[in-house]
Amino acid sequence: MPKFAANLTMLFNETPFLERFKAAADAGFTAVEFLFPYDFRKEEVAAALKDNGLVLALHNLPAGDWAAGERGVACHPDRVQEFRDGVEKAIDYASALNCPQVNCLAGVLPKGVSADAARGVLVENLRYAAEKLAAAKIGLLLEPVNSRDIPGFFVDRPSFGFALLDAAGATNLKLQYDIYHAQVMEGDLANTMTREFARIGHIQLADNPGRNEPGTGEINFPFLFQRLDELGYAGWIGCEYKPKTTTTEGLSWVRPYL
Repeated sequence: MPKFAANLTMLFNETPFLERFKAAADAGFTAVEFLFPYDFRKEEVAAALKDNGLVLALHNLPAGDWAAGERGVACHPDRVQEFRDGVEKAIDYASALNCPQVNCLAGVLPKGVSADAARGVLVENLRYAAEKLAAAKIGLLLEPVNSRDIPGFFVDRPSFGFALLDAAGATNLKLQYDIYHAQVMEGDLANTMTREFARIGHIQLADNPGRNEPGTGEINFPFLFQRLDELGYAGWIGCEYKPKTTTTEGLSWVRPYL
């Protein structure tokens, strides 16, 4: 049976961030994930996890100025040191929070930078991060994000993500397979997850269109969950969707699994 982690960046937004941990636990979740913990002291986040009996499945590397619209700096040639500093910060937080893996967002292709140059920088940054994270016994993920929602996002489809994994050649680097982003760009979800199963380190979901909860769009989630069970997927599936109404009203699909 699949295991689901509440994404606290997207869910329970009716309450402040540190209160969402209790809301998730009260709803029946035993694991959570979120984009970034860095606006809070690691001790605060650790206490919120412990007090509510939750484990942390995932958080991201620092990704530039998120509020200003930046979505990662890993493909930016002029921000390599910023990326490396972010790796150290992520290790500090992930170690304190017992987080087993962190996710890298490549970012939007910078103006005036060729795709080849951005690819080279990204591959080197992935190698650097993978080595540092391996020493801390933390896994590294790379997430393709569709370029319809974020125009210009450099790694916008799973096929390119897997090619970058090949180029980086790090044993602790895998793909974060977001079912919603993958459906927008390439589809063929079950076949891709089956073919590339060994290289997928984490899965997230939302339905399409709308990026709302499962059951609101075209994706056959019961079929995909059965396929993942057949494949032996033992990791968490992150619920990274926008509730169509409120978080609680939109949880009927997941309650049988909690």
